[in-house]
Amino acid sequence: MGQPKQLLVYQQQTLLQKAIQAAVDVTNACVVVVMGANQSLIKPGITNSAIIIEYNPDWQQGMASSVRAGINRLVIEQPQVKNALLMLCDQPFVDTALLQKLIEKQTDDGQIIASAYQNTVGVPVLFNRSCFSELMALQGQDGAKKLLNKYKDQIISIPFEKGAIDIDTPEDYERLLES
Repeated sequence: MGQPKQLLVYQQQTLLQKAIQAAVDVTNACVVVVMGANQSLIKPGITNSAIIIEYNPDWQQGMASSVRAGINRLVIEQPQVKNALLMLCDQPFVDTALLQKLIEKQTDDGQIIASAYQNTVGVPVLFNRSCFSELMALQGQDGAKKLLNKYKDQIISIPFEKGAIDIDTPEDYERLLES
């Protein structure tokens, strides 16, 4: 990208600010933002004092280290937490309504509630505490997708067509701005 994508601006907010706002507006949410590379550039843009910022010193090891850092911090801050919603900042159309739907769809402990788009399931995704140990065991570039593949027959999905729109390249960002 040539710059941290968290700081790309869309609709007068950075992608990270949009993601944080969607999460903060969820009822009874404890919001943990995991940072790694470029923390010194990104952190000043987080002005909401209710946000818990967790620095991931192992960010070079891959996505799994950020998942581990976030889950670990969440459990420290909220020892009785029953669920964790994992999301990324590069999906600009994630909103509070979608996050609330994921939460409301859960009816039993152990369920995974995932967003469905382009014939797959992915983030944002809600994991029950029963999955925390497996999330903490992820390594390298393995993200939550590893668990989604493992438990694919047990996942409940919420349609989220715009979930396929994520910003990974300058061309993705240009398309977003033109839309």
